[in-house]
Amino acid sequence: MRPIQMVDTKNQYLKIKEEVDTAIHEVLDSAAYINGKAVQDFTVALNNYQGSKHTICCANGTDALQIAMMALDLQPGDEVITPSFTYIATTEVVALLKLKPVFVEVDARTFCIDVESIKKAITPKTKAIVPVHLYGHAANMEAIMQIAEEHHLYVIEDNAQAIGCDYTFSNGRKKKTGSIGHIGCTSFYPSKNLGAYGDGGAIFTNDDALADKMKMIANHGQSKRYYHDVVGCNSRLDSIQAAILNIKIKELDHYIIARQKAATFYNNAFKNHPKIITPFVADYSSHVYHQYTLVLNDVNRDELNVYLAEKKIPSMIYYPVPGHKQKMFASFGLDHYELKTTDWLTERVISLPMHTELDEEQLNYITTEVLNFINK
Repeated sequence: MRPIQMVDTKNQYLKIKEEVDTAIHEVLDSAAYINGKAVQDFTVALNNYQGSKHTICCANGTDALQIAMMALDLQPGDEVITPSFTYIATTEVVALLKLKPVFVEVDARTFCIDVESIKKAITPKTKAIVPVHLYGHAANMEAIMQIAEEHHLYVIEDNAQAIGCDYTFSNGRKKKTGSIGHIGCTSFYPSKNLGAYGDGGAIFTNDDALADKMKMIANHGQSKRYYHDVVGCNSRLDSIQAAILNIKIKELDHYIIARQKAATFYNNAFKNHPKIITPFVADYSSHVYHQYTLVLNDVNRDELNVYLAEKKIPSMIYYPVPGHKQKMFASFGLDHYELKTTDWLTERVISLPMHTELDEEQLNYITTEVLNFINK
């Protein structure tokens, strides 16, 4: 049996090695390292895949979120509603821009932001909602957009873990996550479903004015060279990463199918076990399984984590400390938060290996050892 990886980017690369190596050498031969043809080609391909009107590539997913919030002219002290149960980048940017993160609950089944919690958290200072499509499952965007419209709020989708996920509206219409809110943001970190071989990110919008502004912000606030209309930053996707991504985006749907196949194996192995809750898929969402995350009942999660490591099976806890308990946000007065579902999940979630290269022998070994520990 091949060694089991949490994310196996090497064997995925070997399958497209010839194409990738050729594309990299084409960039080197062109010497167009920044904003070259590869970036332009990938931007078009990504825009077509997403179905958005505008796509702006940038240096990473965190920059994408920052540029989005800067483009909305949010002011210090403005409140941004976001789940506490997410990676720190989502809320880190809020604090960095001197906005106020307002942490809310997630749905215990989908792990995504809870709609009723959003409603309760809205105040006159609320300006934006940042739903996170966590682990590869969509937040309830139709309900979120309705709330935003009623209260005149912006919606910035954090789509870093769910590129390729389909959201189905109540009328049957489908859209890709990241293309529903006022702005969508994603990451091409190597472990992502569409991962580069370095950092990268992108921003999506259907708003012409926002697109123009975000392009300027990402390029030092320039409307044209040396004419700086707004305060910006320097955030670009380099041509080599774009060349790689332009090959991988053609494989993205196949990658998703491979992940779904692995998830089905896990689901069948753990089906109906009284101590294991497998990932839930809502009627409105597909699942692209950036992570395969279990919720454990009456199981020592941390001991299982150690046990699996001893068996040479990697596993991860995403995330052990929620945002409302992080020291970095202490100045925002965290003592009043009571997020029972979030706290309950942080004590019980564990993510198993999930990537495109898992084979049946590996999956059988992983599931057998998980069950051996839980059933002992």
